[in-house]
Parts: sequence; structure tokens; C-alpha cells
Amino acid sequence: MPDIVNTEQAQAWNGSEGAHWARNQDRWNAVNEGFDEPLLDAAGVTGDHRTLDLGCGSGQTTRLAALRAPRGHALGLDLSGPMLAEARAAAEREGVANAFFTQGDAQVHPFAPSAFDRAISRYGVMFFADPAAAFGNVGRVLRPGGRLAFVCPAGAGLNDWVEAMASMRAVLPVGDFGRTGSPGMFSLASPDRIRDVLTTAGFVGITLNQVRAYGTWGQGAEDAAEFLLGTGPGRHLTEQADATVRARARRTLTDHLRDHEAADGTVRLLSTSWLVTADRRADA
Repeated sequence: MPDIVNTEQAQAWNGSEGAHWARNQDRWNAVNEGFDEPLLDAAGVTGDHRTLDLGCGSGQTTRLAALRAPRGHALGLDLSGPMLAEARAAAEREGVANAFFTQGDAQVHPFAPSAFDRAISRYGVMFFADPAAAFGNVGRVLRPGGRLAFVCPAGAGLNDWVEAMASMRAVLPVGDFGRTGSPGMFSLASPDRIRDVLTTAGFVGITLNQVRAYGTWGQGAEDAAEFLLGTGPGRHLTEQADATVRARARRTLTDHLRDHEAADGTVRLLSTSWLVTADRRADA
């Protein structure tokens, strides 16, 4: 895989984390699908637009962008080989012929200048090793006046799944779970940080709006607990514990999630995110 500088993230997303997301792509889409339409509406993808999907994962938003631009195309970029394999299979299965995928690092990928009209991302921009450089490269590949739109998590305390994981604090060394370090899930949780990074990267017309959506995390508390403990954060919290402690943690988490079971038994958790838009200068 050429032109990779974010080597730590590349290792993770081509290892256990990428394999987990690839196996569970439908579940992750169910968790995050409430942000799809707001993201694409904010980006204004339509007609003959050429769209770049950053950190596309299993390609749900890439395919949706392609369907919105029948005379254009959408290209999904991701570090993860396992997830891209699932993305390509899904596009073929669904007959989305104008959705394409490539493996690479957004910070340095050698796209042609002005190759895209729109750039989007659903939870794919928080893991850049150098955010200003990555967004600068994205700006380079947008045409003058082109638009960037992305969704990233707002503060950890505004997301039910973080509260659920923190419920195990009496059993596991949860510590500062949900911290805002970079790169990481909450590296762009601060609006000032977002504006600073995008301004440094050369974007103008920056807007931030807080958006909230419920996602489906499981069919019952036990199922949702198993899913959460299988994620990267869940494995990180439990990998040093013995079997007895892991069992106690699972029971604690399951009990917490019972309060989020809907009438049909599904576990619905609220996520709060920033919906960000920014433009490449028209005279760039």
C-alpha cells in the first residue's frame, strides 16, 4: 500500500479493528445511519458531482453519494483493506456502478488537483496523524469553490455509548475513557479545534451544527453488550482483565443497557455529533 504516513492507524484498521468493522458493517451502519441524510444534504451532492468519501469504511456513504449523482461518481478512500473489500462487494451487490474504492492515506494520497466537487466523511476524519496536512490535501483535490462536509463526534459526555462503557468503571480501569487526544474518536470534539484545523488547511465559510440521532446497537441488552465489548474500546478495557472480572463487566454493562431497550427489544443509544461544512476558496 503506497503513500502511507499514518502507519499506526493503518496497522489497526488492517488488523483486528478493521476486521471487526468489516464483519459488523451492517451493525455499524445501523448505529450511524441517522447521520447519512444530514451529511449528504449539507454537502449538496447531486447531478454530475464527483465526490470523495474520506475514511469510507464499508462504503455506505460512498454508495449513497453515488446514487445522488447519477451522472457523476463517488470514490471511497480508506486505510482498511478488509473494509474496502466489503465496500466493493456491497456496491456490486446493490448495482451501484458509479461507486469506486481505493486504499490510501488521505493525508498524502496523490489525487489530481481539483479532481472532486465534494468531499464527505461520516466519522472518518478523527484519526489523522496530522489533521491540518490531511485537510490541506483534501482541499487541494477539491475544485475551487468545492465543498467539504463531515460528521464527527461531539463531546464524549453527549454520547450514550460512552456513558455505557463508563458504567463499568467500578469493575474495570476505565480511566479517562472518552478523552480528546489526537488522533482518536474525540480528537475534533472541540469547535475551536475544528475551526483552527480547517482554517490552517485553507478552508473558508466554515460552519458547525450539532446534530443528534439514535442508532440501533443491538437486539436486546445482552446482544448490545457483546457488540460493544467487541469494539476496539471494549477490547482495550477488557484485554488485561481475567475471566471473572470480564464476566462482571459484561453483567454491569448489560444491566446498564437494559434501561435503553425500546418496546421492540432493540437497544437505541443517542449520539451527538458536529456536522461541519467548509469550502475551498473560489479563487484558489
